[in-house]
Formats: sequence, structure tokens, C-alpha cells
Amino acid sequence: MQKTTFMCVYVSYRLQRFRFCGDLDCPDWVLAEISTLAKISSVKMKLLCAQVLKDLLGEGIDYDKVAKLTADAKFESGDIKASVAVLSFIFSSAAKHDVDSESLSSELQQLGLPKEHTTGLCKSYEDKHSALQVKLRETSLRLGRLEAVSWRVDYMLSSSEQKEVNEPMIQLKLLAQGAESGSTETTVVSVSADKFRVLLTELKQAQTMMNGLQ
Repeated sequence: MQKTTFMCVYVSYRLQRFRFCGDLDCPDWVLAEISTLAKISSVKMKLLCAQVLKDLLGEGIDYDKVAKLTADAKFESGDIKASVAVLSFIFSSAAKHDVDSESLSSELQQLGLPKEHTTGLCKSYEDKHSALQVKLRETSLRLGRLEAVSWRVDYMLSSSEQKEVNEPMIQLKLLAQGAESGSTETTVVSVSADKFRVLLTELKQAQTMMNGLQ
């Protein structure tokens, strides 16, 4: 009976899009692990959510406490990791797409999570929604920054039909600051004149496109 119910949910969800998934299909692995979450009590579900949210907010997770919370459901190590992973996905994806707790509750119930479980989950999400969005903004788009570029042209000697020909090679030296403060990285690139012309053309095209977006 449980397998039949799961298959009905699987077929039903395939016809829908979910806001917490960015208006896309729910990933198969998420649907599968929702049935795993349903095995623990709603009270312990809420406590498990609190641990996952602490981890997402950079406060760390107490895996010993998580193991105790899931002991009654006889979760193995893989089940525990999967439960933490699916809750992390639900919370972070919902916050990323700015989904309200009421909509999230409705969508999770459509995917087969019992109402009493979604109530605790969504209450925890609602309480930490703003803090979670701030944390996601802080940890996203950590891009390096180009600090300096230097270059030189070297002439390589090659033999062509028993005649020596000078072939220019462009040496580019890129100094970039990493996403982490204070870290720098130097990259040296050697390209032929023809490839450099292609690179320069593509960079100019990219710059034109970026200027058009401003």
C-alpha cells in the first residue's frame, strides 16, 4: 500500500512545478527522502529542522543529537545523512526563491510529507527565513577579482621548409585576488598570436554585452 501511495505521488508531482525548486520539477532524490522524513515523529522532526538550520546559519550541527532524534525510527548512517541533506535543500532552496512558509507547506504536502511534519518544518523555516536569506547572500557569489595584468611578446624560432621563421608568442601574467580576503594567485598563460587575436575579440564582445546590461 505504501509503495502504491508513493508511486501515485511520484506520477502526480511529475505534472507540477514547485516554487521552492525554482518553479521546476522536484528532484527525484528529494521526493525519495521525503518518505524517509515521514518515518520520524513530528516533534522530533521540528528538533531535527532546528539542527539543520543551525548548520545552514554557520553555527554547526550536533550529529550526536541528530542520531538520538532519529534513533526511534532506526535510521542508519545513510538515512541520517540523507535526511540532513534533504532538509538543507528544502530550507536553502525555499529561502533562495523567497517562498513563504504557507506555500512551502502546501508544496511539501503535495509531495507526500504529512501535515503535522510540514507544520513543524515550516514554523522553523518561518522563524529563520530572514536570517537564512542574509546568510545565503553572504556566502554566494564569492568571486575573485583581477588585480593586474602584464604581458610580453616572445619570438620563437621554428623551421618551415628549411627556413627559420619568427613566431610571436604572447605571455600573459594575471594577478588575481581570491574570494577569501588576502589570498592572491598568479597565473601565467602563453598563447600564439592567432589565439590571442581570438581571445581579444571575444573579450571585446563580452565587454560590449556587459555595457549593454548597465
